[in-house]
Amino acid sequence: MSNRTSIYTAAPKAYEGMLKLEEYLTKSSLTATHKELIKIRASQLNGCGYCLDIHTQDALANGESSRRLLVLAGWRETELFTVEEQVILALTEAVTFIHEGGISDELYLRAEQLFDPTYLAQLLMCMVTINAWNRIGVATELKAK
Repeated sequence: MSNRTSIYTAAPKAYEGMLKLEEYLTKSSLTATHKELIKIRASQLNGCGYCLDIHTQDALANGESSRRLLVLAGWRETELFTVEEQVILALTEAVTFIHEGGISDELYLRAEQLFDPTYLAQLLMCMVTINAWNRIGVATELKAK
């Protein structure tokens, strides 16, 4: 069992800030499917088992198929994801690995062609937020129970 500091206990104001981002996303126009695909894919990439557990359960509760969740890590190799979802997943990977060259102009243009500016901004905020949660989860060794 980890004895690492709990952000919730040690810095409740910071934790409240993260919850405000989640509240914003809840009120956004993002579909449940888009939100959970982003959260699950980023959590896979970041190795956050805690977030993976939560968001796969949420996705299933929202009607996502177990088949799509099982192949999500190999989304490029299937035909199970729509064009919009493929762009969202590629953008999620680019944001998660932003240090490896950022988001290509080609990918960003594809996203701009598919989504209006508000929806695209909400997608990006979802990606940024789950990456922050993943870093909290991994850094403090949160475990799924």
